[in-house]
Amino acid sequence: MAITSANQLELLQTAEAVAREKMIDPNLVVEAMEESLSRAAKSRYGSEMDIRVTIDRKTGRAAFTRVRTVVEDELLENYQSEFTVQQAKQYMADPKVGDEFIEEVPPVDMGRIAAQSAKQVILQKVREAERDRQFEEFKDRAGTIINGQVKREEYGNVIVDVGRGEAILRRNEKIGREAYRPGDRIRCYIKDVRREVRGPQIFLSRTDPQFMAELFKMEVPEIYDNIIEIKAVARDPGSRAKIAVISYDSSIDPVGACVGMRGSRVQAVVNELQGEKIDIIPWNEDIPTFLVNALQPAEVSKVVLDEEAERIVVVVPDEQLSLAIGRRGQNVRLASQLTGLDIDIMTEEEESKRRQKEFEERTQLFMDTLDLDEFFAQLLVSEGFTNLEEVAYVDLEELLVIDGVDADTAAELQTRAKEQLEELARKALERAREMGVEDSLLEFEGLTPQMFEALAEDGIKSLEDFATCADWELAGGWTTVDGQRHKDDGLLEKFDVSLDEAQTLVMTARVMLGWVDPTEVEAEAEDEEEDILDDDADDSSEDEA
Repeated sequence: MAITSANQLELLQTAEAVAREKMIDPNLVVEAMEESLSRAAKSRYGSEMDIRVTIDRKTGRAAFTRVRTVVEDELLENYQSEFTVQQAKQYMADPKVGDEFIEEVPPVDMGRIAAQSAKQVILQKVREAERDRQFEEFKDRAGTIINGQVKREEYGNVIVDVGRGEAILRRNEKIGREAYRPGDRIRCYIKDVRREVRGPQIFLSRTDPQFMAELFKMEVPEIYDNIIEIKAVARDPGSRAKIAVISYDSSIDPVGACVGMRGSRVQAVVNELQGEKIDIIPWNEDIPTFLVNALQPAEVSKVVLDEEAERIVVVVPDEQLSLAIGRRGQNVRLASQLTGLDIDIMTEEEESKRRQKEFEERTQLFMDTLDLDEFFAQLLVSEGFTNLEEVAYVDLEELLVIDGVDADTAAELQTRAKEQLEELARKALERAREMGVEDSLLEFEGLTPQMFEALAEDGIKSLEDFATCADWELAGGWTTVDGQRHKDDGLLEKFDVSLDEAQTLVMTARVMLGWVDPTEVEAEAEDEEEDILDDDADDSSEDEA
């Protein structure tokens, strides 16, 4: 077809119709037409020519122009689209490098192949514009709930029509054995929106914990109005869930508000989640109290919290053990997800046996090292003494409160403890030397002979070896792999060396070796101290507010 013989206004009408149908900017369609006509013209005049086409947005007239750019003599490569300053003087009054000479060329007749190619270009551009529009529309909706209609199912994945695009509900994001037929209405949580080569991908979920949180936000006006806040959610999709809530209005009960009159609000969420049982728990800043609430309906006798290890031991009555653990460990697993802590559950009988074992081990320690009889050793343990260091360096007054211990006895106990510690240190130092620990490490302050021995057993025998250690290698720590927390044992962990202390020791060794500039270490320490002070100031200002 010839562009000159076509109804010029028809181009604009077509562009507007396509833009309206695909809900994109008409200018994008016109630009696609210009590019397609430009390609057709290049196939007619030659691909090396710089042929450009502009369509008048009012009349629809297509203007074909040839552009030639002025370049320096040595950079001239394409004679069809470039020329030198000297050559340009034939066409331009005062040509300079970078100037463009534009001349109009006759329109081309588009043959069948050229027309088909132009159509493909327009369709491609329209598809790209449609994908961009779809991504821009949905990218900010991630984290919200959307209603859609099932279109089809592919290998267990459900394709959902969400109005201006398609989304996918993967097989592992469905609750239990949910089955859908084409045409079914479905409510899902938009988990992620990604821009991919084949267009934006909208990933839906019905198993994500935040899906339940968003459902409660829809059912409970107090949550929507931020009077009640959902602090944590844990789910075993299709079976059971726990949700922790807090009220910022003392007159409103957060649990009661979420349950609703006769359970109407929570029942609406349960019905959407295929009968999933939901425990609504009052959130508390005090972790042990919150954990006791989270383990409902089981009763808890005692909670022992290890904040550094982020672990917690819960003691329950013997008859409550199965209830606290739940079927297949479900109750304790959800409570662990809700609190973010590793939870060990033991019965009162097991806890009693553990305490008895510790008591016996400490009693035997004092009997063996301090040459005491069983009764006297038990007295020390009962008063809270756990090791020789505590006996040797505690204030003498603390020993005198023990029945039957006078000043002479207390002094004798401390003397024996100190002598025993010195003997243990001497033997540890000998073993460390035998294992090849160098003087450079033995002279390093901050480490004990027992620490030298422990380091040597792991092959750390010089100051250089010690300086290459990471702080967590010495103090130990926790790592999370695939959602599971794993304990990393530290070489000096049994000596109660904290992560900060380990970091200080390692940095001191590096400074001594000249690996690190001490002024940089001091500057970093000052920056950290300033950050801590700033945080404290922010916290205090928030409290005052």
